[in-house]
Amino acid sequence: MAEQAVKLKNGAQWLIESLKQAEVDIIYGYPGGAVLPLYDALYDSGVKHILARHEQGAIHAAEGYARITGKAGVVVVTSGPGATNVVTGLADALADSLPLVVITGQVATSVIGTDAFQEADVVNMTSPITKHSFQIRDAADIPTIVAQAFTIAETGRKGPVVIDFPKDMMTAVVSQIKQVQALATYEVATTPPVEAIAAVAQLLATSKQPVILAGAGINFASAKSELTEFSNKMNIPVVNTLLGLGNISPSEPLAFGMAGMHGGYAANRAIYECDLLIAIGARFDDRLVGAQAHFAKDANIVHIDIDPSEINKVFTADIGIVADAKVSLQALLAAVEQPADYTAWVSRLQAYAQQHPHGYTTNDSVAIKPQQVIEMISSLTEGRAIVATDVGQHQMWTAQYYQFKEEHALISSGGLGTMGFGLPAAIGGKFAQPNRQVVAIVGDGGFQMTLQELALLTEFKLDIKVIILNNASLGMVKQWQTQFYDERYSESVFDGQPDFVKLAEAYGIQGERITQSEQLAEQLAAVFAIEGPVVVDVHIAQMETVTPMVPPGKGIHQMEGVVGQ
Repeated sequence: MAEQAVKLKNGAQWLIESLKQAEVDIIYGYPGGAVLPLYDALYDSGVKHILARHEQGAIHAAEGYARITGKAGVVVVTSGPGATNVVTGLADALADSLPLVVITGQVATSVIGTDAFQEADVVNMTSPITKHSFQIRDAADIPTIVAQAFTIAETGRKGPVVIDFPKDMMTAVVSQIKQVQALATYEVATTPPVEAIAAVAQLLATSKQPVILAGAGINFASAKSELTEFSNKMNIPVVNTLLGLGNISPSEPLAFGMAGMHGGYAANRAIYECDLLIAIGARFDDRLVGAQAHFAKDANIVHIDIDPSEINKVFTADIGIVADAKVSLQALLAAVEQPADYTAWVSRLQAYAQQHPHGYTTNDSVAIKPQQVIEMISSLTEGRAIVATDVGQHQMWTAQYYQFKEEHALISSGGLGTMGFGLPAAIGGKFAQPNRQVVAIVGDGGFQMTLQELALLTEFKLDIKVIILNNASLGMVKQWQTQFYDERYSESVFDGQPDFVKLAEAYGIQGERITQSEQLAEQLAAVFAIEGPVVVDVHIAQMETVTPMVPPGKGIHQMEGVVGQ
């Protein structure tokens, strides 16, 4: 391998230089003994660093940044507990296809395997939950490893990559670096085969009731305009996965919203009754599918995904296409000239939507309905904010009632369902697009898992509105205990809560409390008129549930709690 004479630098300096070559503009991290040489190199590097208050906060912030920009979020943590504290974020990023490059400190190579202080086997620990895990064993390899890490993280189906960095590799002085080597065997198919697109066109010509299942892959590919154009040209209804929300505007007449366990009636019936399902950038997870026997049971299935491992993983596709969502939609637009007549099918779904909309009762004049809170936030932000959620009931209410008009707008933990995700992810979203409005919608349970990151709102003057939907309980756990465990509320109700307003003020942030429904509209409007961060403690009806719901083991059409039934 060719070597190149260079100015003397140590490994830590070469890593920072390599990050600059990758056009990294921000790092999220937390220092410790094993990464002190790296932080010393970072000191006067000019690269912006965000000091999170916990490693989990750092990696979730990097995930939020990655979700909005499509670029790899970069994290630096120390060895041992620093590395283990990002394991949840790595698993979360892998599940939701978020590009990350996570640099973990490691003990010196001479003591690896001796149970040295703060040693952890990071490579073996993280290999199952990353696209790849590197360990630097020769400081001359640093530029190649960093370049390859970004290539792996940001291409194909995106995901997290770990670089485990022993301390002696950071301090090793390198006079000869190895020439950067490309990944010779790493190839990503982006263009769909012509014959496969022709086969899809043939199915469309004979179909009577087609539907497009639009997943997060369309957002990753920035293919909103192509999806909208194809849907309108062909008069095909579109339903979304949770993380696909925003890839078609809810104002489009053919947009029927989210499908799945807490999806809309029309969206779920569209999948149940269709004769052709075109899934693009979606992975058929169980919360979407329900009982497999009832999912698109009479349909031909076309599955388009950038990841070949997703094709035929859950359902055997009649046509499986490994390709980029945007390129595939462009190919379909070019291939299909004459749309079929799907008027009766579209009219049926529109009738379902009108007869069975998302809805909630408002006959209680005191208790605040969480759905109404989300509707008001959607109105106040005109559906164009970056919205980060935690996990639980509020996440589903946000998916149901916030009208996402923009792609790259929803930041949520879909696959892993990570509580504590919402606040730091919102911070990452704000750093990604500083001029865009950002709202964190969290529950009182998840918020308390990473609330220490409030410090960053003050430190960096981040204009983020943190809305706590406070029902003094683990709401979704409690809902399941109500419905399936005879109201035996085992450890799902908080006996004591902090004063969230005082907590916000302790961090130098304005805090507000809303407890009365008649004051909700006025107080929320006042909050969103404030420049700067605000934490809002909204006391919601304690027994409110997320409806409709497909119970466990039931088919996508067997919804309970549907309005109009």
